[in-house]
Amino acid sequence: QVRLEESGGGSVQAGGSLRLSCTAPGPVETYSYMGWFRLASGNGREAVASIAPRKGTTYYLDSVKGRFAISKGPGANTLTLQMDNLTPNDTDTYYCAINLKALGGPFDFDHWGRGTQVTVSS
Repeated sequence: QVRLEESGGGSVQAGGSLRLSCTAPGPVETYSYMGWFRLASGNGREAVASIAPRKGTTYYLDSVKGRFAISKGPGANTLTLQMDNLTPNDTDTYYCAINLKALGGPFDFDHWGRGTQVTVSS
């Protein structure tokens, strides 16, 4: 069982920032892709950002480009999502996820954590 643990969620006002962290059971380079998704209300799972850890290539949902930044670290087993200029539409539960089986693309996750809540008020 792969266990991913998220932290860093919370409540902010619109325009504010939050930083989410995820700790994986092994070095992030172990995984084909690692990233975050949220459960967009009524629209199912929505991938927000992903990184190919070995190459460092990053991928983003169009609506978060320029506002969110995914990166490896600060530890070997950790992943960070810096979220700036947050809007109420970003309110959701955010899940750290990995592509362990090396099937599919950057947003095809097969394991994820329990999630952390992000609430943005207007």
